[in-house]
Amino acid sequence: MREQLVRQAMAEAGVDALVLRPSPDFRFLGGSGDGFLVVTRGGPLIETGDPVPCIPRGARRVGVDDEMRVAELFGMRIDAELIPASAVLRDLRLRKSAQEVEAVARAAAAADAVMAAARELAWFGASEREMARRLRVLLIESGCEEVVSVRVAAGEHTAAKEHRPTGRIINPGDALQVAVCGRWDGLCAEVARAFAVAEPPEDYEAMLSVVLAARAAALDAVRPGAPAEQVAARARQVIEDSGYGGFADVSGRGVGWGHEEGPSLSDPEPLSAGMTLCVAPAIYLTGLFGARVADTVACAPDGPVLLSPGSPALHVLDA
Repeated sequence: MREQLVRQAMAEAGVDALVLRPSPDFRFLGGSGDGFLVVTRGGPLIETGDPVPCIPRGARRVGVDDEMRVAELFGMRIDAELIPASAVLRDLRLRKSAQEVEAVARAAAAADAVMAAARELAWFGASEREMARRLRVLLIESGCEEVVSVRVAAGEHTAAKEHRPTGRIINPGDALQVAVCGRWDGLCAEVARAFAVAEPPEDYEAMLSVVLAARAAALDAVRPGAPAEQVAARARQVIEDSGYGGFADVSGRGVGWGHEEGPSLSDPEPLSAGMTLCVAPAIYLTGLFGARVADTVACAPDGPVLLSPGSPALHVLDA
């Protein structure tokens, strides 16, 4: 059925072939290994190390994977108009089947389990990088087939949106920002939570309470027919009303076959049943601390279904 829909979309877009490398689109169409997957309007899907001979002779338009490396692209020397494969596949990936939503739910449950286990770990005296390694192991042990990302930030590093774990030692009084994303049956989900060691910094709990209120408002907005941008707008409004508006970040997006995919929460595109989202409001006070809470949610016919139901409340860790 999926192949039929893809070929129909290819015909509508005037695309004669798709050439995919290992990526979300590659997994979406059942690709495995580290070669290429070639899809044409007829015949079987072909996995190969050399995709060029599999492209129909006289092909005028070929969709290439959005994550195609430059060296790969130039090395193939495809004599046709090239367009991003996402032009054909994006809309097909937006709405998940019941089986796909279940896989996202399993990935979210695994991330939730890691967050619960993280409460029992010894954080004081360890480095961000060391704790990130421990969380990676926990994510694999939970049953995930792949660790997509793990982030650990301590103290002032929690105020950096794109922070990567470093050798910074975790101490009592530090706020902690932890996020994990794993893949289950090809699909992934992210969960992020806030912790503190021994005791939270002054005013941290008050700021986090605003983030949690923004989370609740965003989740409630996930309904079929609602504009995707409304989800982020609801969260942002809560933060602005609190006085933290200048420090707000609402970085939610679609999640599933990729860690980041459609729909964008900055677009007016209407939500529909089967979409899965990562809702992630945050406040970042540069040089001090920040708090981000991320949850994976499915848009169901009757409204939001939270796939990561673990408590988002601040947990204070033993020193």
